[in-house]
Amino acid sequence: MAASLISRIEIREFTFDVANIGVESNSDDARKGGGGTPGGAVGYAPGQTATMTRYAVVIEASDGCRGEYVTHYVGTKSAHAQSLMLAPMLLGRDAEAREGLYDDMKRELRQYDHMGHGPLDIALWDLAGKKYRTPVSRLLGGYRNRLPAYASTYHGDRNGGLDSKEAFAEFALQCRQIGYRAYKIHGWHEGNAREEAACLSHVRGAVGDTMELMVDYACELRTLADAIYVGHACDETKCFWYEDPFRDGGASAHAHRILRQKIRTPLLLTEHIRGVEPKADFVLAGGTDFLRSDPEYDMGITGAMKIAHLAEALGVDCEVHASGPAHRAVMSAMRNTNYYEVALVGPDCPNAIPPVYACGYSDQLDCVDADGCVTVPEGPGLGVTYDWEYIEANTTSLQTFS
Repeated sequence: MAASLISRIEIREFTFDVANIGVESNSDDARKGGGGTPGGAVGYAPGQTATMTRYAVVIEASDGCRGEYVTHYVGTKSAHAQSLMLAPMLLGRDAEAREGLYDDMKRELRQYDHMGHGPLDIALWDLAGKKYRTPVSRLLGGYRNRLPAYASTYHGDRNGGLDSKEAFAEFALQCRQIGYRAYKIHGWHEGNAREEAACLSHVRGAVGDTMELMVDYACELRTLADAIYVGHACDETKCFWYEDPFRDGGASAHAHRILRQKIRTPLLLTEHIRGVEPKADFVLAGGTDFLRSDPEYDMGITGAMKIAHLAEALGVDCEVHASGPAHRAVMSAMRNTNYYEVALVGPDCPNAIPPVYACGYSDQLDCVDADGCVTVPEGPGLGVTYDWEYIEANTTSLQTFS
């Protein structure tokens, strides 16, 4: 079979609107209109419409093969700039030599955060799957096509959505009725340890033992002492894991080793550090019980599988962050993982992922079956068909390299 030499790369930014969503921030000044740039995430905002920007990658090869990927959560301006930086160095290279391309792209972004690497690597895997007319999950050795999922909430708000412990509990019961067997709380941006602990206890009281509970504070709690306080609530409510609790930024193995010594609930860290080597350092230093991996964030499917195998070698679990067809393919080939993250969801607003699928693929709240599972796409490549007419109609910038 002829070699697939990379002949053209297209990176296309586009926009889409999401109803009942607005920008949130971890900055009090930014929330009050103090002139800061919001540093948080999107969240429930009744009556508002947020215009989101993402980008699509197309890689074409000399033998006519084509790989595609549309970003979900990594589709930021900074990641886009890094993808543009990397694209020219791939021209003329063998599209199937993914290990060599991974190594070269990793070195090229060594002084940056690596976020623009993932979409290119994922598109290369899609190309290979389409070339050999097989799903990426099968190329990875995937052994299951149904994945247990958890509902991963938006952050708490003050807008009438997830604005109280009662609202979080009510939404948990709604998710359980849909089919979910697990539920993850993202707390409020204020990082009030007492409020967070009370919310967790209330939700456990509402759902009883019918759901696994996880918590992710996205580094909101102010101090290690706050993290220990909430950690005791995690122990009392038998949380499945306790994720990124306080404002070290999720990066201090030393601080989290101290936290691990004070509580029983497994810690889930390393979403905010990139690649296999620093994650190895973190877990070997005793800073976490479970590892995080994300094919968008962690240098593609190639990088995500390296992290999964690192975790397996150490006998620990590796949880895949966020949602998407690449994430499902990766998880299908991992033994040491537990739940697929349907993120982010709320009772009154959609998951703010781009509406670019022409094949019925979905990561919205109702994407699970009655047993709380999602399916792994089975078509060639990533197994999804993109709506290029929609993407092109909403394009705001296009760069091509050939």
